[in-house]
Amino acid sequence: MKPRSTLLVTAAMLVGLGLGATVLRGQVPVSDARSTAAQPVSTAARLNEASARLQNEANTVDIVKRYEPGLVYISTEQTVQAQADPFAMMMGMGGGTQQVEGVGSGFFVNTAGDILTNYHVVRGADTIQIRLLGNKQTYTATVIGRAPQYDLALIRPSKLPAVLVKPIPLGNSDTLAVGQKAVAMGAPFGLEFSVTEGIVSATNRRIPIGFSGAGSGQGITQNAIQTDAAINPGNSGGPLLNSAGQVIGINTQIISPAQSGGEGQNAGVGFAIPINTARNLLTRLQQAGGKEVRAPIIGVTPGLLAIQNTQAGPQPIPLGLSALTGTVRQQLGLPSRGLVIAKVSQGTPAARAGLAGGTSTRTFQGGQIALGGDVVTAVNGQPVDSLEDLQAGLIDRRVGDSVTLTLVRGGKTRQVKLTLDAAAFQQKP
Repeated sequence: MKPRSTLLVTAAMLVGLGLGATVLRGQVPVSDARSTAAQPVSTAARLNEASARLQNEANTVDIVKRYEPGLVYISTEQTVQAQADPFAMMMGMGGGTQQVEGVGSGFFVNTAGDILTNYHVVRGADTIQIRLLGNKQTYTATVIGRAPQYDLALIRPSKLPAVLVKPIPLGNSDTLAVGQKAVAMGAPFGLEFSVTEGIVSATNRRIPIGFSGAGSGQGITQNAIQTDAAINPGNSGGPLLNSAGQVIGINTQIISPAQSGGEGQNAGVGFAIPINTARNLLTRLQQAGGKEVRAPIIGVTPGLLAIQNTQAGPQPIPLGLSALTGTVRQQLGLPSRGLVIAKVSQGTPAARAGLAGGTSTRTFQGGQIALGGDVVTAVNGQPVDSLEDLQAGLIDRRVGDSVTLTLVRGGKTRQVKLTLDAAAFQQKP
């Protein structure tokens, strides 16, 4: 690309978009469709279709009229190193730099003017500008808190008149039911302040969201809301509302095959971060001072490691027990799945709960394993076979919350309750 060329980087997510988003490959299970005999509809369940359609339209119009003023259009600029063409490289000419532009969405969450959006919308941005419905004026915003693992960020505009701040009320994503109405707001393909409507297709779809660490890598598996409301590049960070006009989620990803020679398009499978996850993070994001807010940690070090040789030298890669053969697990007296604990740090929730690290280490070709300590096999009943699985069970927790771990030590299974204290939520710069 030529220096100072403009590249529209619309901040939507998955499969072929290539826009700073995580890629979901075969992570969502699809069940075989099975035909069933038609069941008669009871008289009590019948609706006046014309009347119901008009009521739904009136409800949608009212939601848009009342709450679209709380929607925010976000545009970003980032200076990146341009790639030189082969001829220029042969002549010793550098590639120079170019300005990359991106767009996304967000919404006001309080009267102070704080705006919630996706982390990938503002990731790496040198400048962030916001604009409001019916207002051509742009305002500069800064990131006051970022949570890459959750794909969330909180930004705050400067010199924005208080009269223009229109917070959208937050709902309760824990009470969602499949089939509920869902209204998505945002800026698909840069088409500012657009609205689409659909339903909640699933309430607990487990997919990788965000970035695993330092703003890079694959995200942590989390529960997401699935919706068929059209979500496209540019919708990222925008609100998903229920029929009461309350935010139930933050639009973040789509699944769609890439078109020939183009981007992936909406195919009726979009995902939103549950608003309760964001609500739990709001205070920490507001107090972050621009730093990174991370998922809680309990103070354990994985004990099954594969040693991978890289240019930087040998690098340990944590593995779950399922990576070992059944024969090896049987010889070592270990369960079929689980996270082996090598070390428990002092003064951490894991230490206070009585978790134990390994007492010996056995080295094998290409790796090592700690033996004699605990193996975490579940958190709150959800199976654990990796560090990511453990993090997934902790990610929506707050200070003071407790989780139940299922542990195996010496062939015996037990359960312990672990409480997350403030130290488990320490921020990183």
